[in-house]
Amino acid sequence: MEERGISKQELKSFLKAQKQRDLTYQKVLSSMCTYPHEIAVYAHNLFLDSNLGDSGLFPGTKEIEDELIRMIGALLGNENAHGYISTGGTESNIQAIRAIRNRKRKEGLQQMNIIVPKTAHFSFDKIEDILSLEVKKAGLDDELRVDVNLVEELIDDNTISIVGIAGTTEFGQIDPITELADIAHNNDIFLHVDAAFGGFVIPFLDAEYQFDFSLDAVSSISVDPHKMGLSTIPAGCILFRDESYLADLAVNTPYLTTNEQCSLIGTRSGAPVAATYAVLKYLGRNGLRAIVDECMQQTRMLVRGAKAMGIYPVIEPVMNVVTLLFPDVDRVAKALEARGWRVSTTRAPKALRVVIMPHVTEETIEMFLNDLENAK
Repeated sequence: MEERGISKQELKSFLKAQKQRDLTYQKVLSSMCTYPHEIAVYAHNLFLDSNLGDSGLFPGTKEIEDELIRMIGALLGNENAHGYISTGGTESNIQAIRAIRNRKRKEGLQQMNIIVPKTAHFSFDKIEDILSLEVKKAGLDDELRVDVNLVEELIDDNTISIVGIAGTTEFGQIDPITELADIAHNNDIFLHVDAAFGGFVIPFLDAEYQFDFSLDAVSSISVDPHKMGLSTIPAGCILFRDESYLADLAVNTPYLTTNEQCSLIGTRSGAPVAATYAVLKYLGRNGLRAIVDECMQQTRMLVRGAKAMGIYPVIEPVMNVVTLLFPDVDRVAKALEARGWRVSTTRAPKALRVVIMPHVTEETIEMFLNDLENAK
């Protein structure tokens, strides 16, 4: 940092130049984020100075968060759910497992483990490190969902939670949450559902899936409004069925306007909270359904076009995630990148992964299929 600052004009020029170096989402098909809705951007900017880490100073923002938790809870089967707006799925997943770990620790359990699918998000690797517990990874069935029989085999006296994924990051699959709920109920185990991506997709699909608080054994859910909820980054959400789990996360905050805090981070921006509230109120369920319908339409268009070239998906897409098989996936991915596209590859089975977010249009799919034909 220099002794004297630079001019506003010079700084703005530099910032604009740096922003121009960033990719736009136009040809990005690897990300589960997208352009935020304009109403979300407006609300975000209006609440930039709000700090929900000291919420007594910002009662208007706190009221918005409380109503937002009720709204998201209602979408996920329980308008009386309890939680807060987090920075995203990683924080939400940490907090869910931290809550049950803290409770079991108070009960005297020392060695603990949780069971997650092999397709679980890498945040669970962080959880293993941060929370000093074992993360057991269960294998998958033929549809790349967690194999519930393998989950059951991994349970022991130290198992404190099992995890199901509603919208896996790589394949967009929905684990059999109903069967996991039966296992959780029969073994009196905490069931966490990671719906970071699927939480704002699955309720609006034509097919019906039970994955949320409508199942009595579901204890907590993570969901990310900054993905298919079109909010600004960072906006996640952690919800618990039972409010007492928030007490298991609470620490005393004697010098703030509140006596305790249950969030992982201290200073917590109210801007993405207001942004999420604004976009959900503005769009409503019909608006969100229309967005999901459009994404699924483009998803089907991509699959049809790929099949016409003799390229087939690993599985028929359940959500707006497509994985395509090639003899040499890495070569195809590099060829597409040379044409300006950003795609990714899955681990096992190895495939080209494409995420159809709201910024993807029919024109985008047509352009991509044309380049795919030349790249394959």
